[in-house]
Amino acid sequence: MLLTVLTTTLVAGLTMPLGAMLAYGVLARGKLTQSNWLALEIKHGILAFGGGALLSAVALVLVPEGMHSTTPFWAALFFMLGGISFMALDIYLKKIDTPASQLCAMLADFIPESIALGAAFAVGSSHALLLAGLIALQNLPEGFSAYLELQKSKHKISHPIIMFTAMAFLGPLAGLSGFLWLSHYPEIMAAIMLFASGGILYSIFQDIAPQVKLEKHWFPPLGAVLGFMLGMIGAMLT
Repeated sequence: MLLTVLTTTLVAGLTMPLGAMLAYGVLARGKLTQSNWLALEIKHGILAFGGGALLSAVALVLVPEGMHSTTPFWAALFFMLGGISFMALDIYLKKIDTPASQLCAMLADFIPESIALGAAFAVGSSHALLLAGLIALQNLPEGFSAYLELQKSKHKISHPIIMFTAMAFLGPLAGLSGFLWLSHYPEIMAAIMLFASGGILYSIFQDIAPQVKLEKHWFPPLGAVLGFMLGMIGAMLT
């Protein structure tokens, strides 16, 4: 089981550099301008897909699992704390004008979800594999978006795809902590899941959804429907 935790968290994390490579391919087609409609459709469709996958993770796994082990008061408190904390991080990153706001948001999602995934495997949750799949699905567009943001910045980071690949190994470390230690404390795990859910929901409406819309283009929002649909099918099969 330990090997399963390490493998699934690593595979889920490796979709971050995969998303970055996809973004590199889109950029290779030319500038993302209104005249290059295909590149624009791909970019906005992938962002919408990520939003749908994130929303399905919150609605189908993280919030339902978190609510089982805590009271309504604490559930509401940790959920709101997650949203407020992500907002504070967003404000701080904007203030220091960093080119890595999407990168930080990606890690802020990935690490607590990997902890929750490790704990889910430890307690034999039927949603463990579903959560692993949803993490992989959401990391792909987040890696895509983070790479585009870094490339647009004046202060470019050298070899971002290599950096994203190294970051993927944070998943097994986080998953290991959830599997070996935090699985014995369901209240703490519930707090982590609900905190992450609040933060993810903030990110969807603050960062992802506003970037999806394109004037006189109607296809990209279907990416959100597709992302959520895959999560829904996974939940029904588990």
